[in-house]
Formats: sequence, C-alpha cells, structure tokens
Amino acid sequence: MTNNPDNISRRHFIAGAGLVIGLTIVPKAMSVTMLNNKQSHAPDAPLLNAFVRIAPDGLVTVMSKHLEMGQGPYTGLSQLVAEELDADWSQMRVESSPADDKTYANMAFGMQGTGGSTSIANSYEQFRKAGATAKAMLVAAAAAKWQVPANEITVNKGKILHKKSGQESGFGPLAESAAMMSPPDNVTLKQPDAFSIIGTDKQRLDTPAKTTGKTTFTLDIDADDMLIVVVKHAPYFGAKVAIFDGKKALKVPDVVDVKAIPQGIAVYANNTYAALKGRDAVTVEWDLSAAETRSSDKIIDDYRQQMKTTGLKATDNGDVKQALVEDGVTTIDAEFVFPYLAHAPMEPLDAVLMKNEQGGIDCYNGAQFPGMDKKAIADVCGVPQDKVIIHIQYAGGSFGRRAQFGSPYMHEAAEAFKASGMSRPVKHIWTREDDIRGGFYRPLFIHQLRGGINKKGEIVAWDQVIAGQSIMHKDELDETSVEGASDLPYSIPNLRVYSHNTKTGVPVLWWRSVGHTHTGFAVEVFLDELLEKANIDPVKGRLALLKPESRQAGVLKKVAELADSAGPVPDNRMRGVAVHKSFNTYVAEIAEVSQDTEGYPVVHNVWVAVDCGVAVNPGHIRAQMEGGVGFGLGAILYDEIELTEGGKVKQSNFHDYRSLRINEMPNVEVAVIESTEAPTGVGEPGVPPIGPAVANAWRRLTGKPVRRLPIQPNHSA
Repeated sequence: MTNNPDNISRRHFIAGAGLVIGLTIVPKAMSVTMLNNKQSHAPDAPLLNAFVRIAPDGLVTVMSKHLEMGQGPYTGLSQLVAEELDADWSQMRVESSPADDKTYANMAFGMQGTGGSTSIANSYEQFRKAGATAKAMLVAAAAAKWQVPANEITVNKGKILHKKSGQESGFGPLAESAAMMSPPDNVTLKQPDAFSIIGTDKQRLDTPAKTTGKTTFTLDIDADDMLIVVVKHAPYFGAKVAIFDGKKALKVPDVVDVKAIPQGIAVYANNTYAALKGRDAVTVEWDLSAAETRSSDKIIDDYRQQMKTTGLKATDNGDVKQALVEDGVTTIDAEFVFPYLAHAPMEPLDAVLMKNEQGGIDCYNGAQFPGMDKKAIADVCGVPQDKVIIHIQYAGGSFGRRAQFGSPYMHEAAEAFKASGMSRPVKHIWTREDDIRGGFYRPLFIHQLRGGINKKGEIVAWDQVIAGQSIMHKDELDETSVEGASDLPYSIPNLRVYSHNTKTGVPVLWWRSVGHTHTGFAVEVFLDELLEKANIDPVKGRLALLKPESRQAGVLKKVAELADSAGPVPDNRMRGVAVHKSFNTYVAEIAEVSQDTEGYPVVHNVWVAVDCGVAVNPGHIRAQMEGGVGFGLGAILYDEIELTEGGKVKQSNFHDYRSLRINEMPNVEVAVIESTEAPTGVGEPGVPPIGPAVANAWRRLTGKPVRRLPIQPNHSA
C-alpha cells in the first residue's frame, strides 16, 4: 500500500490478505494506483486477461468496464465471468477497470462508457469469454504441473480436479502459472441449460459495503492539503461574467482565493462551509447579451408556432390526410406538454484532481465516459492524455447526468484546478442547487396528435407532430426525439410522424430512457383514448393491433394475468395499462389509481411484465423495474423545471423538485419473462410505461385526460 502509513487516515479499514475497503484520506504524494485499488483483494494478483484477476488465495476479481451507479453491472458482469470460469460465487469480487477507451470499450459506443442500458447487453459474450478463457488457462497450467491431459481435467465451484490421479487444486496456487499460458484462440461457451450462476438471484456484491457505509464515493474522498472549490454560476443560461468583486469573499475565514474561470467565479477554501459562504459573498454583474431569457410558457408558445410548419419526416405510411376525412371517420385531437426535467441524482457532480509524482494528473470521479473526462482534463491543463489517470469511483446515481459528450462538467473542474495553480489537490463540487439549476435537462417537448376511428371502431389514421430540442444537436431528424413514436408496433394503416428541432439556450441531455420518456407517454395515452372512444377494452384492443407472436403481446398478456390474479378493482379506484419497447426490452405495466381528498392521484399497485432476453440476475431485473416505477412516478406526479419570466429556474432543491417518498411507493409485482434471446437492458425500460399507465387510469377514474405533466388537477383537459 504505502511505505508511510502515518500519512493516511482511514474512515473504514479492513485489513487482511491485502484487502483495504473504504480508503477516504489520500496523501498528496500517494501512488496513483492506491485509491483505485482500494477494494482489491490483491492488486498485484495475476491478470489472466483484461477482465479477470485471480489472487493466490483463489479470490477472483472481475474488472468491470462499466460504472456502478446503482444499476448493478458489478454483480451481473461478475456472474457472467463466474459462470464460464466455474468459480464458486463466494470467491467472486469486483472493482472498476482502469479508464481505457480501447481495452474497455463499450461495444455499442466504440469507447468506454456506461449508458443506454447496454452494460449487460454489450458485455454478455465478452465477459463470458473472459471467464471461459481464464478457465482454459488454469486447466492448461494444471495439466502442465500434473503432467496429465488437459481434457481429463474438470472444474467445478472453484476446484480444479484430475479424477484419475486424484490431484486437486483451487484457483490460487495455479494463478501465476496460468497467467503465463497463451490464451486459446477460441473457447466454447455453455449452453443455457448448463447455467448454474447466470439466471440466479445472487446478492449484489456492492450491497454489504454500501449497507454498512464502508463504500467510498467521490464526495467522501479527502487528501492532504486539499482545497474545496465551488463555482458561482450565472442564474441565466448563456450569461457570462461582466464584472465581479471577490473582496468580501476573501474576508470569510478559510477562504483562500477567488478566481474567474470560463464557467463563472471559482471560490477556493480549506473546507466546504467556507467555500459556500465565500461564494455567497461574491458579487457579480452578468452579461445577458447571449442569455436565454424566455419563460417556460413563452418557450411552449414558440414551439406551437413552429409546429405549424412542415417539420422533419420520421414516418409517413399510407395517406393520413385522406383517411382522416373519409365518411364515417371520427377524429380525436390531443396535445401533450412535457416539461424540462432534472436528473437529481443523490450524489451531485464532483471530482478530485491532483498532481502526481510522474508529472501527470490524477482524477477521482464517478466517470460514465472516462475517456472524455481524461481528454477534458488534458486539454484544459495542458498535459498529455496519457499522463491523466482517471480513477473511477462508485457514483451515487446518474440517470444520464454524468454521461455528457465533451465532459462540460470536467472542463469546469479542470478549469478550477488550473486556475488554482495546481499545487494543491482540489475537490470540485456542485451543490444540490447547482445541480437542479444547472441545466442539461430532459428537454421540454410538445406532441400534437390526431387520430381517426371508422364505424367499425378501427383506428385508421394516426397523425403526430413532435417538437423539442435535439439532444444530439442535429439540424436533421434526431432519432432520439421520435424513438417510440416513429416505429409504432401497432397495425395502423395510415401513420404519419413529423418532428421539429427547436432552439433554446437551455442545455439538454438524455434522461433515464431518453426520448421514450415522452413518446411512450404520448403514444400509449392517445391510443388508450382512441380505444375508449371506440368502446374497446384497453388490453384486448392493444392485442388486436399487435402481432400475436410479438414480444409486446407477450408482456401485455402476462401483465394482464398478474393484475387479474389480484382480484377485482376496489371501489373508487381504476386501472390503466401501457406497453412499450425501449432499448430492445419489452415492458408492460398496469397501475391501480385512486384520487385523494385534495384531488391528486394516488398509485396503490403496479404490475409489471418484462421481456429482456436471458435474465442474468432476475432479482436485479425486478429491482430495476421497481426502481423505474418509483423514478418515473416521481417525475410524472411532481416534477417540473420551470423557467420564470427572465429565464431564471424556479426550482432549487428536493423541497420543490422532489422525488417519490417511501410512503408514496406503490406495491409492485414484477414478472420476468423466460427467454433464450440475447439479454437487453433493464436500467431504463421500466420508466416509460408507468406514466401512461397512471394517466390512463386517472382519465378513466375522473373523466379528465392528462394533457400536461406533471399530473396536476389544473393540467387536465
């Protein structure tokens, strides 16, 4: 670990066989690998490949290329390795891989990154092959040592056995020699009927330390002589500093310096309290010449005007215009308004930066795109990228917030570090208020729809116009704006979907389930209204529009069975249904809703059916569906980022931008569909159906369709 243990303080310390968990105080001149390996059983244990390290005592450490921010990849990826390695689950450990865009690339992105519900999907074969390759190398080492044919050796639950000679070994004694073996060019992976670890409910490997408080997050990290820096940002998006005065801030005890950086005014202090008090004391005159000064209502009005023009074609099948005016066709119109939404993870953005003994920079943060963070630091601080070391930490949530192309947050942290002179370690933090008011929101969107029903009750036409900012900053069609709408699974002969890329000064970003957050709602609510107008059962009506063998139909039938098995709907309650595919995963949900004495919806029960291919860990899948329900409910019932007159953000913290509370969480029952299809993501797909399921129940209960989120009595039509 270190030759000078007196320089290190430990908040949580467990020593034995090289294991140190929860190191929080980092000496200024520490080894660059020290904190990164804080949870390694034996950081110098042989690497059998980029993903598998085996210690002398047989403990297996899996190197996760994906950030653990609560969604469970550390455990799921370890299950993939353990299955093909034939390890015993008790010997499995996991830690973050190094930051390396080439070796640890997300195969869906072409660089190292976590997002898009891809962690298991892009790693399924890769990590299984890593386990199978390591197993083959252990067997080769055993064969060489015992002088027996490799094909006579078996491996089971961490034991390597040659039955004929009676020789047996654990992984540890053979690990070093195995690491010297040439890996096989090809390995044969198990068939699903041979799985003993994949498909089982293994407890998450990160749960015990998180439960006892021993897990270290970036916010926990400290270092000798470290400065805390916070930045005073403009209260208007796009505004710049014109003039500032930091004299009063410098009078605050423990404030060290005040500096202008491109993102605002950085205040440096010896502790967080002083940094915040110092920031409050800074006076700034802002240049608003390029600022966004419109209110949310004005932006909505401007969007509506733009929607009167043609827009960008996403889908145009049949003749919608003619179908809507055919004799006997009844039309329904609806407009849905979706507000800006903040991600609001429990741990706001933060990073620790410091010079290292090699002349480079160490950075500690919960990095979703570590290669981009590395480039940002290198570009700002003027050091080669290979001299920047990203030590990836656990992250206290993200929901898309830490996955920013170009790493603007890390640019700010690096600018603050550079302006400090880079002689002392710096912890750069955002407060909750910085986070809620800091932009990079789920964009504000409007959907305008018109549907046609003939005399037989058939939906013959669907016309949909969508307007919102392009997350990808495109001038042409942005697929993330129309996903879930342009590819409807329902059999509607005349379908037209057009999109408008709007322009505002509000920075936007993907938010958990991206475009599906609004397209899933608009599609499933409007479809439900059409079916109700035609006097058709919402489940049967959907099934009639779906291919019988489709996976959408499969989850819809299953969720209906779950709800039916719960018995009749209680008095003064109503149920609503929605089904949606996102990230190649199929989810159907039914919500049971009542109305409270103040006129607001109360969600009592939610039934979920999910088809995500092979279920690597069914318990994780159920947990992610439950979490998606809670996350989505909080957003559709309560959340809205509002720009007031002049462009200031109204909300600031959890008191006015709140999450669902524990007493508001409904009972949730989840059915995971058995499948042999390749696994797909579960981190996001549970979110889109909950909003429309609740809105459909609410409309059937009150007779008031939801037209604007969050669901409020004055937002109903």
